[in-house]
Amino acid sequence: MSAEVKKEIELEIAYVLFVDIVGYSKLVTSEQRRLLELLNQIVRESEHFRLAEAKHRLLTVPTGDGMALVFYNTPEAPVECALEVSSAASEHPELKLRMGIHSGPVSGVVDVSGRANIAGAGINIAQRVMDCGDPGHVLISKHMAEDLEQYGQWKRCLHDLGECEVKHGVRVSVVNLYTEDLGNPEVPRKFRHARQEAALPVLTEKRTGSRSWIVATAAVVLIAGLGIGGFLLSRRSVPAGSNRQTVRSETQVGETGRPSSALPAPAAVPTKSIAVLPFENLSDEKQNAFFTDGVQDEILTDLAKIADLKVISRSSVMQYKSGVARDLRKIGQELGVAHLLEGSVQRAANRVRVNAQLIDARNDAHLWAQTYDRDLADVFAIQSEIAKAIADQLQAKLSPSEINAIERAPTADVTAFDLYTQAKSLLLNISFSAKNLSNMLQAVDLLEKAVARDSSFFQAYCLLASAHDSIYFLGNEHTPARLAAAEAAIESASRMRPDAGETHLARAENLYRGYRDYDGALAELDIAGRTLPNDSRIPQLAGYIVRRRGNQEEGLQYLLRSLELDPRNFLTLQQTALSYQILRRYAEMARVLDRGLAIKPDDVETRAARAVVELDWKADTRPVHQLMEELRARDPAALKRVADTWFTCALAERDPVAAEAAISALGESPYDYNQGAIYFNHLVLEGLIARMMNDEAKARAAFSAARPEQEKVVQAQPNHGPALCVLALIDAALGRKAEALSEARRAVELLPVEKDAFNGPQMIEMLAMAAAWLGEKDLACQQLSIEMRLPGIVSYGQLKLMPYWDPLRGDPRFEKIVASLAPKL
Repeated sequence: MSAEVKKEIELEIAYVLFVDIVGYSKLVTSEQRRLLELLNQIVRESEHFRLAEAKHRLLTVPTGDGMALVFYNTPEAPVECALEVSSAASEHPELKLRMGIHSGPVSGVVDVSGRANIAGAGINIAQRVMDCGDPGHVLISKHMAEDLEQYGQWKRCLHDLGECEVKHGVRVSVVNLYTEDLGNPEVPRKFRHARQEAALPVLTEKRTGSRSWIVATAAVVLIAGLGIGGFLLSRRSVPAGSNRQTVRSETQVGETGRPSSALPAPAAVPTKSIAVLPFENLSDEKQNAFFTDGVQDEILTDLAKIADLKVISRSSVMQYKSGVARDLRKIGQELGVAHLLEGSVQRAANRVRVNAQLIDARNDAHLWAQTYDRDLADVFAIQSEIAKAIADQLQAKLSPSEINAIERAPTADVTAFDLYTQAKSLLLNISFSAKNLSNMLQAVDLLEKAVARDSSFFQAYCLLASAHDSIYFLGNEHTPARLAAAEAAIESASRMRPDAGETHLARAENLYRGYRDYDGALAELDIAGRTLPNDSRIPQLAGYIVRRRGNQEEGLQYLLRSLELDPRNFLTLQQTALSYQILRRYAEMARVLDRGLAIKPDDVETRAARAVVELDWKADTRPVHQLMEELRARDPAALKRVADTWFTCALAERDPVAAEAAISALGESPYDYNQGAIYFNHLVLEGLIARMMNDEAKARAAFSAARPEQEKVVQAQPNHGPALCVLALIDAALGRKAEALSEARRAVELLPVEKDAFNGPQMIEMLAMAAAWLGEKDLACQQLSIEMRLPGIVSYGQLKLMPYWDPLRGDPRFEKIVASLAPKL
């Protein structure tokens, strides 16, 4: 393949024009061929097509009934080309065209014939925008319109249409582009129909055939697609009030524009919705609290399997502790449900008493109550009976498979059930916390004890696989042994229930976290969603996968969908904030973190993340500095949990004393660079401080001591890019130029952006940093220029303040990159 083609298909932001022939499929073959040839001729004769092609800044991809033109020069190029094509086509009334334009990330591929091809959100969103139009329309995405408005002559041609729903509930924000002579000034049919329906009263459940809580609001953010060859988390047409979800193989994708708030407006509360609040432990032995939590959780899990209900996930409801007065109306509003289930559990010897009562959260009315006094061995039957009674009270329809799932006991061993519940509680609120690893390892130990007691404990095996995969994925123990342990747990679960949604969900996690097999993981999520309609982990995991594939906007929409099912899930809120950070939409990131702090105002990790927003966005270290001073004065033990942030702030402020104190606070933990998979050991940190202070002898000593330690890490994880790029940085500090550049380039190859759009850019950043330290300014600026054009963690504040980039200061190319990321006034 030629060097020009290789260059053109690298992942970057492109301007995509999608064109198709309206009514093409209804034409006879000869007419199809004639019109396609005519369209090709018109496009090739357009001036802006020829200019871009001559400069090798254009890719053309046929689509059967049209084409996609990918421009790499300016936002104006596809618009000018579209108008030229529109003008020429007007002379051929039989050639009815519609066009869509969008700017976004495009990743290159090479097909079996060796020709360049393209995929990604850029091309998919352009097609979705085009799908909203009628013959003659030239429609552009809201995002593209914002780019185009920078060129003043276009403002009068841009006419905002609002949002349009395309296939599977995906919504795109669209602007109509037309001049006095070109384009189509009429409002597209889809928008006219949507406005007519919006003017009518809210549709009834019977008429829509879908959930009333969906049609009752136009503000809810619907799920976006995954891109060419990807999958779509879609809502099926299901009975009224249902909450079924699935990940479907599609080529749909959404374009959300830039909403004014970070989270969607709350939807109308569906009637068939419920949250199962924590039950009160009335046992004399308070260690039975885990047993009580397990009873409540199993009732919740049973109800969540009913597609005709909306059921809030456990991580949100567990924040409403039992044994204290609870404002049920307020809780119902916060969780977005009409009903709440409360209860208590009393366990004594071999007996158990479970009390449950159903309450209408809208008016505090008690709708149903029952007390069950049975043998301890019957506790799982009690849970199933309660779930079925609640479903009956809410008039939810249960399929035979759902009844079977509800009636299946998780285990016959109550002690194993206690161990499983303890492990689940440990894994419940994994967040930015430095305690993640210890909690996960403790959970693994508890789950292994549970399956040792009951080798047929299916749910325990699924949770065990998830814990192993998370430890492997987060880089804490990225070893074949850990991955093998996860797969062994999955195989045990699969032997028992190969078709269960939980089995497919566990496989999806393993394929994603263990192998970055995104297509395989999404296919498994598709199956899992059919029997786990209320499981917030499915859209959550889909969001992670899509985000890592480079479709940041679409990934964000999945996370927002997960929050609909789990509105107070702290991890999902933090990950949603991270998505906004990757998109460099710091105001929205701040609002999401503020929402998290409203739930946990004293969570120091989230407080630190909120303070870092100002550092990244505005190069302002004061909020981080003030937080660290507060913690040193009031809660020194908490500093360990935010020592990474403390060290970053100390370097940004060129404060070696604070940096050393932060290293001390880290304890045995390594430094997590930029919330990724890159970890610096303490010797590397000492070297960074010495470099900052221009103490060359101390820096060389520290990096020389760090090198053998990092070599051991690389030897244990030979194909792990993040570990290798740290070795490259060490070698760069030691002046080992050939080794450093070779290792850094190898890290980029091992974890390319196309494979991992989250950590991939950080490999590019490490290559740029190593090059800068070695005096290779051309290479450093080139790599930084590539990274800053991609969604990612690199920020104005980091480039402006961090001493890593001191060798580039004063270079006009570097200063231009920094200025491009500066906050806009």
